[in-house]
Order: sequence, then C-alpha cells, then structure tokens
Amino acid sequence: MTAHPTSGGPEGLATRREWLGLGVLLLPVLVLASDLTVLFLAMPSIAADLQPSASQMLWILHVYGFLVGGFLITMGRLADRIGRRRLLLVGAAAFGVLSVVAAFSTGPEMLVVVRALLGVAGAALMPPAFALLRTMFVDEAQRRLAIAVLFSAFSAGGALGPLLGGVLLEHFRWGSVFLVNVPPLLLLLAVGRRLLPEHREAGGRRLDLVGAGLSVGAVLLIVYGLQELAATAETTGPADVLPYLAAVAAGSALLAAFVRRQRTQRDPLLDLALFADRRFSASVGAVLLTGVAVVGVFYLFTQYLQWVLGLGPLQAGLWTIPYVAVNVAGALLAPSLVPRFGQVTVIAGGLAVAAAGMWLVAILVTGAPAAVVVAAVALVGLGHGLAIALASDLIISTPPAERAGSAAAVQEVGGELGSALGVAVGGTVGVLGYRAALAGTLPAAVPAEAADAAGEGVAGALAVAGTLPEVGWQLAEAARDAFARGLQAAAVTGAVLVSVVAGVVLVLFRRRATGTDG
Repeated sequence: MTAHPTSGGPEGLATRREWLGLGVLLLPVLVLASDLTVLFLAMPSIAADLQPSASQMLWILHVYGFLVGGFLITMGRLADRIGRRRLLLVGAAAFGVLSVVAAFSTGPEMLVVVRALLGVAGAALMPPAFALLRTMFVDEAQRRLAIAVLFSAFSAGGALGPLLGGVLLEHFRWGSVFLVNVPPLLLLLAVGRRLLPEHREAGGRRLDLVGAGLSVGAVLLIVYGLQELAATAETTGPADVLPYLAAVAAGSALLAAFVRRQRTQRDPLLDLALFADRRFSASVGAVLLTGVAVVGVFYLFTQYLQWVLGLGPLQAGLWTIPYVAVNVAGALLAPSLVPRFGQVTVIAGGLAVAAAGMWLVAILVTGAPAAVVVAAVALVGLGHGLAIALASDLIISTPPAERAGSAAAVQEVGGELGSALGVAVGGTVGVLGYRAALAGTLPAAVPAEAADAAGEGVAGALAVAGTLPEVGWQLAEAARDAFARGLQAAAVTGAVLVSVVAGVVLVLFRRRATGTDG
C-alpha cells in the first residue's frame, strides 16, 4: 500500500489540512449531483435549439445517470489500483473538458455522446471521493462527520440542480448549465494535489476487464430497464413494457455471471468476501431498500406538487427545499448522536422516523393543507439523512482500508439501484392506486374515449378534462384526488418496507454484537 499519511494531529485527529481537503472533495460531489438534475429545466431550450427527437431527448436526460451507475464498480476498483487522488483528478479534468464540449454541442447526437462520456467521467469522481475519507479521517467520530458532510453535499447538489438551471436560463443560453461545472473543477485541480493524500493498494493487482464489462453491462441494463418501466407505467399495453422487462432480465443474467466470475478470480474486480461481514451487507441492504421507499415517495411527491397543487416546475422545486434541508440536517446531526445512543440505534431510529413520515404522508395527503404534507415529506427526509449517512460510514469503514474504493463503489451502486427501483416501484404503485381510485369516482357523464384517456394517468385526465366543458372540472378533481390516493398507496408501501429494514438492521447488528451469528 502506498499512502501519504494524514491525520497528523494528536491521537490521530484530523488537522486543518484534512478539513480543507474535505472542502475540496465537496466540489466534485456537488458538480456530479447537480449535473444529474440540472437539465430538467433546460430541456425546452435545448429542444428549441437542437431539435432532438422524443427518443433523443430521453437519452440526453438519462444516459448520464445510466453511465455513472454502470461504471461505479469499475472505477472503485481502479481507484484502489492506480490511486484514489489520481483517479479523482483525472476524472475531474475529463469532466471539465467534456462540460465545455457539451455546452457548445451542435446537434442532439453530439450532446447524447458527450453526456454519455460525462457519465463515465462522473463515475470516476464518487468512489475515490468517499474512499479518501477513510485515509484522511482516522478518528471514527471525525470520519462519520466527514462522510455525513459529503453525503449531505450529494443530496444538496441534486436539489440544487433544477434551481441552478432555472437561474442560469433566466440570463444565459442553455450551454451555461454545463459551463457552470468548470470553475469548481478547476479549483479542485489547482489545490487537490496539495490538500488530498494519495492512497493505492500494494502489489499492483491486474484489473479484471471481463468482469468490468459484465458489471457495466449488468448495471446499465438494470437501471435502464427499471427507469423506462417507470416511464411507461401509465401505458396499458403489455407490449410497451416487454422490452424493458427484457433489459432487466438480461442485466440480472449478466449480474449473475459477474458474481460467478468474481468467485473464481484471484484478483476480483469486487471482493465478494466484503459481504460476509453483516455490518457491511446489512448497511448496503439498508441503503438500497430505503432508497427504493424514499425515492419512490419523493418522486410522486414532486408530481403531486405539479399535477394536484398546480405549481410550476420552479415553484415545485422550491417546495422541495424543506425536504432537502432537513435531510442534510439529519445527516449532519447523526454523528453527534452516536456517542450517546450507539450507531445501530441511530440508524434504526432514523429509519423509524422515515417510516413515521411516510405514514403521515399517507394519512394527510388526501385532505390536509399543502404545507402540512410538505412537513410530513420533510420528516421522511430527516429520517433518511439520519440513517443513511451512518450506514454509508459503515459500508466504507468496515472493509480493509485498501478496499475502501471498492466499498464506496458498492455504496454508490446501492444508491443508484435504490433510486432506479424507487422510481419504478413508486411509479407503478402510484399508477395502480390512481386507477383504482379513479374507477370509483369517475363521473358517469364522461364519454368512454375520454374515460380511457383519463385511466392512463393524471396527465391524460387533465388534458382531456379541458375538452369537456360540462363535466371537465369534475373529471379534473377526480383525477387529482385519485393521484393523491396513488401517492398514499406508495407511502404505505414505503412505510412498511422501511419498517422491515429497521427491524432487520437491529436483528443482524445485535446478533453480530452478541456473537450469535456463528
């Protein structure tokens, strides 16, 4: 192992250099997270300028996230092999150059390709950023706080994206949403070598290129299939979803092949022995499954703000700020609670708070004032921040230090799959709940053709309501109430899932602590 030691303070405590280094690590995390969402408000301007087809617009939006998720495992292993700081700086340089190219794209095909390359470069940022914290912060309490800060930056960056895009587009052309990435990355490149330590494994083990191909293909196909299933959840024909089910099945087959290969390799891309430790595997499971529940509810909540409350995209974005603010607050508060209550108790307690928030959403969403519903969703964010910041710390700190890059990649893949599953599961449960509720409240005077359109989703219902002068307002009200019922169903589903995760975490961690797991 080659490393430049840090944490030179008394008893291994971090010094000013490490805390300044943490500030530097916030830069790529904020850039990566905001770039996942910044195009939401820029797409109309891009469409007017580049004239992309409907399919190309979807690829411009989603190919970045697909490639980030697909390359995380490979980049985590590469960070351990060639050096975490080196990979971070190379990824930052590539991301900055590609951002400039994206800003001046001359056609939709070019922008799709550049967004894909940005996804590969983005995947090189997250694993080394989180893994470096293992080197920089030896003291457990300080490391938990540092991971919580980085986790909070990712949450804040994702929420910042649409707001930042809206502000930039008020004054500049659409390319500005890419150029804004350049200054923070230049700052990272200027000071990163001075403030960040280098760390790589000893021995220079080879990179399993076949395993890398299998992992990339598996994650790409699964994330793509799940997100497209959510996008087509409002269609009624099974033929519409068959290709995406096939993509998920193919990705699962590649994942199984990847696991089999890793078990037989002397130098595996991902050491599956990491999952033998219940602290690690339970934490990964908590990140994945809690993501499914929380992202599913939050995804429908953002649509609820627009379809049910009638807010515009920017107004809806502002209404999500309470969720983001308390999510960050929960993550930053969690480390200070560990000395008094213990890490496992705080994780389980955070999950319980998130579940309670979902139950409140389910109870309140069909009749309470908007501000009360927003407060209930914010409670979900608080619990999520409390639990997942500490679970992320366990994922990164439990394995040996030389595997921290791979561990950080597993954490990020768990988050990516949890988000994709959350959108897919939340969208599906929401649509099923919507259809069931609408079937019982649809005005009898609505023509059959209009009723069929309304049954596909709330967007179709509101569109067709405008063409029905006599019963249109009744149809619109019924559709809005039905959508709220769909969010209610998703919230109940999420609350049950998170409650089960909290119980499993307590059982597995307590069993390990008492030595009853053999």
